[in-house]
Amino acid sequence: MIARMIHHVPVFGWMLKEAVSGPTTAKILFVVNLLLVWLLAILAFGYPAIIIPALAAVPTVFVILLLITKG
Repeated sequence: MIARMIHHVPVFGWMLKEAVSGPTTAKILFVVNLLLVWLLAILAFGYPAIIIPALAAVPTVFVILLLITKG
């Protein structure tokens, strides 16, 4: 249900649907677009655009480390 809602967002949904079911070129271009949007956010907002994704990645990496060491 949530995936269907995201696919109905005009530009992002189309790119995401193409990245999931499209050719390899579409997947690469989707990643490049995400990186360029992040760089644009860094230019617009500065330091917080770098720090907030890093702080969001900390719990994710912590869980991954726990899963690696547990198994």
